[in-house]
Parts: sequence; structure tokens; C-alpha cells
Amino acid sequence: MAIVVQATYENGVLKPTQPLPLAEHQKVQVTIRTGTSAIVQAYGIMGWTGSAELADYFARDPELDPLEGP
Repeated sequence: MAIVVQATYENGVLKPTQPLPLAEHQKVQVTIRTGTSAIVQAYGIMGWTGSAELADYFARDPELDPLEGP
């Protein structure tokens, strides 16, 4: 079973933002992904001199997609 939840890391502990349907002391496997998009993580290696937010905007705005264009 896979469950995707948002959590906050505080004082060395991950705290889910909602209750989990798990038994007390149940063992689980955890995969951590930060909320940062891949384009924001990579913009520094692209030679881009603008902000990460602007790079993300250019990468995601459907109006700027040549395949989706007007």
C-alpha cells in the first residue's frame, strides 16, 4: 500500500499534516521528496541568470509551450 502525505520536519521528527491509517509501532518505508520542482533545482546549472521562480514560470506556463501554443 502506498500513502502520500505532506509532512513538516521539526526538531528531528517528521510530523504528518494529517492522521495516518497505520497501526501503532508499524514499520514503514519512507521516501523523502522536497517540494522544490526539478526546474528550480536545476536552474543554477543552466547558465540562467534570472530567479528560480522566473525559470519555473517559463518552464510551466502553458502559453509559453511551443507544442501547446495559441
